[in-house]
Amino acid sequence: METLGNMNTKQLGNSDLFITPVGFGSWAIGGAGWQFGWGRQSDDDSVAAIHRALELGVNWIDTAAAYGLGHSEEVVSRALSDWPGKRPLVFTKCGLRWDAKGQVSRVLNAASIRKECEDSLRRLNVEAIDLYQIHWPVDDAHELEEGWGAMANLKREGKVRWIGVSNFNVSQLKQAQAIASVATLQPPYSLVHPEVEAEMLPYCEGEGIGVIVYSPMASGLLSGAMTRERIAALADDDWRKQHPDFKEPRLTSHLALVERLREVGRRRNCSPGAVAVAWTLRNPAVTGAIVGARKPKQVADIVAAAELQLTESDVGDIEAAAELLA
Repeated sequence: METLGNMNTKQLGNSDLFITPVGFGSWAIGGAGWQFGWGRQSDDDSVAAIHRALELGVNWIDTAAAYGLGHSEEVVSRALSDWPGKRPLVFTKCGLRWDAKGQVSRVLNAASIRKECEDSLRRLNVEAIDLYQIHWPVDDAHELEEGWGAMANLKREGKVRWIGVSNFNVSQLKQAQAIASVATLQPPYSLVHPEVEAEMLPYCEGEGIGVIVYSPMASGLLSGAMTRERIAALADDDWRKQHPDFKEPRLTSHLALVERLREVGRRRNCSPGAVAVAWTLRNPAVTGAIVGARKPKQVADIVAAAELQLTESDVGDIEAAAELLA
């Protein structure tokens, strides 16, 4: 099947990977049964959503071993096994191990990372992972350095093509860079959580580190589809139900921001969620944004965000509303 989209691509950091402005995020499709699950999810819907994203031109998928305790990687593999078009880039992560109850903890020793890599290669059914990322740092500097050294070894061995990190601060990035080049950083970034603008994004831009941001719609909060009633109806095993962003006193301000995004979206013929994602992409340090979808009909917002160029007036309206959250 030929792709319908023709998105421009940008080089991702110091790697030889060229990615579309948005990628398919696979956190939610891991389903329920673990500490940060999103509730029950149909694998058929997940596969169809991935296929739709690829049809529309998205050329990369971001997943992680921890998402659904391996299940997200398995679903990605299933989707790609019968995809007739060009194979997309596949990014995954390591460093979160889980127990029998689905509780995750951070582990970055070399043996654990090597075992995780072998498991991800098997679940994804690939010979090499295009981008392998440490999911979360640890406080122990020695373990962090050991883990990053293990990542560098996996790259030298050809098991992974490029290596990056997620959720690191500048100090931790510098620790890693002293051992081996960091191709990418994956931080949270949205109108609700713009904290990385102050130090992280300028540092990465200056160092030539590619940035792919996650939760640009604040885990669906800024999608335009989230209401008080929908939040109240979230499954008890959906991690968002207990998160402060989805509860008062923050919720009223967040929903007011969504209405401002909706106004901009009406002018630009797109959803509030697409506007929220486009806002993150307008930052010159950001190479791409990870946008999740649980059903094919949600994928259109991914492509709309990739193609939307916000005007100065749009950005002014959006940021005036966002400032009220501070």
